[in-house]
Amino acid sequence: MLGMVPLPRKRERAPDCHFIMTPDTDTIVALSSGALPSGVAVIRLSGPQTNTVLERLSIRALEPRRLTLCVLRLDGRVIDTGLIAWMPAPNSFTGEDCAELQVHGSPAVVRALLRGIAAMPGLRLAEAGEFTRRAFLNGKLDLTEVEGLGDLIDAETETQRQQAVARLAGGLSQQIAGWRETLLDARAEIEARLDFSDESDVSAELPAAVSMAVEQLSSELARAIESVGRGRIVREGLRVALAGPPNAGKSSLLNALAKSDLAIVTDEPGTTRDVREVALDLGGRLVILVDMAGLRETESRAEAEGVRRAEAEIARADLVLWLVAPDVAPIERPLQLPLWTVGTKSDLGPVAGEYAISAKTGAGIGDLLGALTAFAELAAGSGTPPLVSRERDLAALQSAQSALDRYVSDAATDELAAEHLRQASLALERLLGRIDTEQVLDRLFASLCIGK
Repeated sequence: MLGMVPLPRKRERAPDCHFIMTPDTDTIVALSSGALPSGVAVIRLSGPQTNTVLERLSIRALEPRRLTLCVLRLDGRVIDTGLIAWMPAPNSFTGEDCAELQVHGSPAVVRALLRGIAAMPGLRLAEAGEFTRRAFLNGKLDLTEVEGLGDLIDAETETQRQQAVARLAGGLSQQIAGWRETLLDARAEIEARLDFSDESDVSAELPAAVSMAVEQLSSELARAIESVGRGRIVREGLRVALAGPPNAGKSSLLNALAKSDLAIVTDEPGTTRDVREVALDLGGRLVILVDMAGLRETESRAEAEGVRRAEAEIARADLVLWLVAPDVAPIERPLQLPLWTVGTKSDLGPVAGEYAISAKTGAGIGDLLGALTAFAELAAGSGTPPLVSRERDLAALQSAQSALDRYVSDAATDELAAEHLRQASLALERLLGRIDTEQVLDRLFASLCIGK
């Protein structure tokens, strides 16, 4: 069982970690390609009845992992001709017997195949993310790799793709494996002192190399924790709030930066009452522009709700563009940093701020876009995108480092020292998804599409 830690010990102890769930024995089927109609549709099968399904479709004697052109029949009727891939267990994505049917992307063809296959004994339509869930439960992917797969499917920019591919390929898993080895070596030394203290070849003093290794590990965890914010910006995008009083030109600036008439622009104050997000790819990095209601006191309950939402967006933004205009009375700007003052409507006269723009003439828009691109690069970091990017990553790393801090400050006895190191190991096991995973799995796999 995964997670059993091989340490020298005389006493019987519970394993450090375990999987909570076991794979389903049903065979599942789903359309794994995009919306129909299409040039090609891919139907995926996984489970013990996969080969039986192929035989029912008049497909026999396939060479594993090679595409074969076949005629697909159901109850003697020709449904279509397509390429079939047969992938027997355990060398498949899910670790089970799998097959993929590449047929014409006709709604009628796909409907006939799915209905006919799902009606066979032991077959059912797959749930969202169920193929990936089976890959996890069969040890083909750990939870960080599953998250990388989900991020890759959602990736919109080059840096997001790089981050997701590295995580899916096991980059974070390998890093965690190195950290766990360090912890296991340290625990082995301490447990040897506990279990064999009466033997002459066991030193009474813990080797200095153990403490040095733990201190180095703590430093590595601290650097990983520090990089979570940059990783989050790569994965979710840099949130840039366009804020200011009504009629300061927020919606006009949004349209100018996005080069599209996405937001309604009028001279009437309070036109924008809800939050609108627009995603831009700036230099391969995702930037989310957030247009919102102008900030002011109002008797309108609808506008007041818009102001409340605007204030919430300002609080969560990575950067605030505070808009001021020559024809709009200034108001007190928020204290949040970083914040840039952008003078709008420069075509009407002189404007204040670090940047002067006119959405009407386009003046200054290029300079502002360049500054946003540079800021996004700085916020996300140069070079390889960080592999840690989620709140779950942050919580696990902080828990592990907290346990190491207790080891340094509170390890008065070998028993306490071993327990603190064990807690650090458990935190990393949770990150990989080897313990306490059921709620995380339900939430994660439900976010994946059907057929993945």
